[in-house]
Amino acid sequence: MSNVTQILSAIDRGETHAAEQLLPLVYDELRLLAAKKISRELPGQTLEATALVHEAYLRLVDQKCPQAWNSRGHFLSAAAEAMRRILVERARHKKTIKAGGDRQRVELVDVALSTARPDIDLLALNEALDKLERKDARVASLVKLRFFAGLTIEAAAEALNIATSTADSDWAYARSWLRLEMEGNAGQAPR
Repeated sequence: MSNVTQILSAIDRGETHAAEQLLPLVYDELRLLAAKKISRELPGQTLEATALVHEAYLRLVDQKCPQAWNSRGHFLSAAAEAMRRILVERARHKKTIKAGGDRQRVELVDVALSTARPDIDLLALNEALDKLERKDARVASLVKLRFFAGLTIEAAAEALNIATSTADSDWAYARSWLRLEMEGNAGQAPR
C-alpha cells in the first residue's frame, strides 16, 4: 500500500492530522494537472493553477463532508471532479449580470491575436457531460480526467483501472458524443 493510500485510509478513519500529510505528497501532481487545465482555458482566465489546486484540495479534505478514497486514482478522479466544479462555478458566475454578463471587453489596440485554443463553452460542456454521465459513468469519468485534470490516456486508464486500448476507444466515443450533443444545443436559446 502506497503512502498516499495509507494517508487516504487515515483520513477516512477521521484522523485529522492525516490531511496535513497528504498535501505535500500530491501537491506537485495536482499543481501540474491544474496548470495543464488552465493553459487550455480561454484568454482572460483569472484563476491561477495554485489557487485551483488549493480550492480543490480544501473541498476534498473538508472535514464537514468526509469522503472515502480507496486509491490514488480514486483521489485523482475526485480532484478532477472538484476542479471541474470550480471552473464551472466560475464560468456561471462570469455569465451573471453582476459579473458583466454577456458584455464583451473591447481592447483599445487594433492588433488581432490568433490563438490555437478552441472556443469551448464550459457551461454547455458541463451540461453535456452530465448527460453523458447518466448514459455511461466510466466514459464521463475519463473525460473529466482527460479534460479537467489534463491526464494522458495512459494515466487516465490507470486511474480508472482500465486498459489503455479501452480508454482510447472511450475517449474517441466521448469526443464524438460530446461534440454532437454540444452542437445540438448550440442553436438553442439559453434558459
